[in-house]
Amino acid sequence: MDPKNLTSASKFLLLGLTDDPALQPLVFGLFLSMYLVTVLGNLLIVLAVGSDSHLHTPMYFFLCNLSFTDVCISSTTIPKTLVNIQTQDQSISYAGCLAQLCCVLIFGGLENCLLAVMAYDRYVAICHPLRYTIIMSPRLCVLLVLLCLLTTTANALLHSLMVLRLSFCGPLGLPHFFCELAQLINLSCSDPLVNNLLMNLGTSLFAGVPLSGIIFSYTQIVTSVLRMPSSGGRYKAFSTCGSHLLVVSLFYGTGLGVYMSSAVNDASIKNVVASMMYIVVPQMLNPFIYSLRNKEMKRALRRIITGVPSSL
Repeated sequence: MDPKNLTSASKFLLLGLTDDPALQPLVFGLFLSMYLVTVLGNLLIVLAVGSDSHLHTPMYFFLCNLSFTDVCISSTTIPKTLVNIQTQDQSISYAGCLAQLCCVLIFGGLENCLLAVMAYDRYVAICHPLRYTIIMSPRLCVLLVLLCLLTTTANALLHSLMVLRLSFCGPLGLPHFFCELAQLINLSCSDPLVNNLLMNLGTSLFAGVPLSGIIFSYTQIVTSVLRMPSSGGRYKAFSTCGSHLLVVSLFYGTGLGVYMSSAVNDASIKNVVASMMYIVVPQMLNPFIYSLRNKEMKRALRRIITGVPSSL
């Protein structure tokens, strides 16, 4: 019997969250709260960086782009989850699933690349402070962000187009709260060899290469900082990197764990929770991790909230 192509079935079912009616209000409230904190917090960072001339530096430029990416990736997954819980309907259309998959790949890959670019920025600032403004010119900063966006978009479009060649039959339930590439491939009745090869290649490139760049940057940073004669200088250098390292550890640790496990095992509630840790939680914590310990950012946010002009 030939597998039924999903273009005629028209929808998937997102089964990653609880079916218990008693728990659904709690899950809805949790996701709604996390989404509101993510959007409001990250938009405040974008507004603060854009409105304060003191923050028009490469570090805050990349932070601004990271915050915007966090808003986009959260808006790709959480609103649909909230709608499904509220309407008691777990379905997502075929076109909607592909669009969600493409956006998750774009913004997830972009976050990977931006974290690597931010590590490079810290490397230049600490290891080559006298040449920092020359190396990290505005043109280079914009080109780095555009390069990240173009490569991740090309990767996402490739995977999305390859999903179009797959056929689906039987139960069309995805054991996840959003359309994830690995779960779509596992659900297919077609030969997934090419898709799996491309997925593993893409994961290696967009996780391994940025992570290798981050490790290299921080190896050089640690070596340079340990040679500093002043303990105060060492503390200041390490403190500027601590927030970034925390987000990197959370994002990469859970993200790589999910993709490695989903490639060989069926998804479980543990994978769903782990996916939240890299697709929801880091994006929510970004405003707190990067801003609460930063005096310049706190000053800019205070000016926005109180309405005092940034020039004062």
